[in-house]
Amino acid sequence: MGKVTGFLEIDRQVAQYQPASDRIRHFREFTLPMSEPEVQKQAARCMDCGVPFCHGDKSGDSGCPVNNQIPDWNDLVYAGQWEEAIANLHSTNNFPEFTGRICPAPCEESCTLNLEDMPVAIKTVEQALADKAFELGLIQPQIAAVKTGKRVAIIGSGPAGLAAAQQLARAGHGVDVYERESRAGGLLRYGIPDFKMEKQLIDRRIAQMEGEGVTFHCGVEIGKDIAVKQLLKDYDAVLYCGGAETPRDPALPGSDLNGVYDAMPYLVQQNRRVAGEDEQSRAWALEDSISAAGKRVVVVGGGDTASDCVGTAFRQGAVQVTQLDIRPEPPAREDKLGVWPYWATKIRISSSQAEGAMREFQVATLGFGGEDGQLTHVLCSAVDERRKPIAGSEFILQADLAFIALGFSGPAKQGVLPELGDRLKLKKDARGSESVMANETDYHTSVPKLFAAGDVRRGQSLVVWAIREGRQAARAIDLQLMGASLLPA
Repeated sequence: MGKVTGFLEIDRQVAQYQPASDRIRHFREFTLPMSEPEVQKQAARCMDCGVPFCHGDKSGDSGCPVNNQIPDWNDLVYAGQWEEAIANLHSTNNFPEFTGRICPAPCEESCTLNLEDMPVAIKTVEQALADKAFELGLIQPQIAAVKTGKRVAIIGSGPAGLAAAQQLARAGHGVDVYERESRAGGLLRYGIPDFKMEKQLIDRRIAQMEGEGVTFHCGVEIGKDIAVKQLLKDYDAVLYCGGAETPRDPALPGSDLNGVYDAMPYLVQQNRRVAGEDEQSRAWALEDSISAAGKRVVVVGGGDTASDCVGTAFRQGAVQVTQLDIRPEPPAREDKLGVWPYWATKIRISSSQAEGAMREFQVATLGFGGEDGQLTHVLCSAVDERRKPIAGSEFILQADLAFIALGFSGPAKQGVLPELGDRLKLKKDARGSESVMANETDYHTSVPKLFAAGDVRRGQSLVVWAIREGRQAARAIDLQLMGASLLPA
C-alpha cells in the first residue's frame, strides 16, 4: 500500500514537540502538527507487506485492538483521498482523535518496518485524519433511521461507555449514560492531563452523541443516587463500564503523612482546576489543594499514570522530580526476532520524563518519613533480580510531596458492587486484582440483563482496549435485544 518504494525513499518522521522549557509553562497540548504533504509522505511509507500485522488479530494481543484498517487508510491519504480515509478510520474506531493522541501505538510495534526500527508513523497519520475530519465538518450526528423501542442504560462515561453508547444509539436503541462526575468522559476527562489531550475533544464528541439521541445524566452515582436494581427494572439492558478505580495499596509505613497521596486524586484535582471546575471531585476528593510549586517530588511507579504525575508536577513548578521504578532498566533495543510483532520491553522515555525527571530503576520504596506529620523524605533500597530489597543498600530521598502510582486493583468498592453483592461474580488475577466476570463473546455478567465492558471487566488497560470492548459489548447487547445485529464485531 502507499507508494511502492516509499519505505525505501522516505525516512520516518513524526510530529515534533514544543521545547520542554516552553511546554512546562502551560497545560495545553504541545505537539506541533505536521503539514498535510508531510503526513501524505509518511502514509506513503506503508509497504505492501503481505500480512499487515498492524491490523491486529482477533485476540488483540498484537497490533491494533480495534483492528483499524491501517494500510487502507494510509493508501488513501497518500492518494489525497482524505474523506474516504476518514470514513475508513471511523468504521473501526469511534474516537481516533483520542487514540491518535494517547494510545502507545501497538500498531507501530507490529509494523513490518519496525524490524528496522523505522515503523510507519501510524499514530501521527491517525491523529491527522481525525483532526481533518472535524476541520472538514465531516463529524455529524449519525441518527438511526429506525428506532427499536429498546432502552439501554450505561454506567460510566469513560471510553468504553462512550463507544458502546454511540454504537447502540446508531443501532436505534434509546441510550442513557449515567456519570458520577459533573461532566461526561470519566478518567478520559479527569485522569488524563490536558497537556496530553485537551478536553474540548471530548466535548465535541459528546455533542455529536447527543445529536444521535444519547442522553447523559451527570452527577448521578449508580448504587447511591439510583439503585442498580431500579436500572435493571427500567431498562432492557444495563452495561457496567465503571473502570478500574481502586488504587493498589502498597501498605507502606508513613503513607498517612501529609504530602503523600495516591496519584489519581492528584491528577483529577489538577484537571478540574484547569477546566475551571470545583477542585473537589465526587469520586476522587482530596481535603488538600495540592501544588508542587517549589517542592521536591517523588513519584513511586513506572507506568503512564506515574509519568502523568511527573508532567503535572513540572507544570506546577516542582524544583525536582524523581521517579522510582522497581523494575530493572530495560534494554535500549529489544530482540526483534524474539519479540516482534508483540509489544517489546525496552527503554521508553515519555514526554514528561524528558522534561527533566530523574529516573531510578531497581529501587524499592520502603516507606515515608516525616516530622510533625509532614513528609520530609522517602526511604528506598536497591533490589535484587527477585525485586527483594538488598540489605545495606538503603538510601533516603528528600521529598516534600510523594505520589503513589502503582496501578489499580479493580472496580470501585462503593456503588454498584456493594448493592449486587455475591450476585455479581468477580475474578482475581495473579496479582490479586479483581474484575467483573464476563466473557468476550457476549459480555454478560452473572446478573441477568447486566453486561460489563472496559477496565471493570479486563482490568486496567489502554483507551484503545476500552473502545474495542465498548464496541463489542454494544454488538452483544444489540444481538440479545434484537436477535440479530448489523453492528461490527
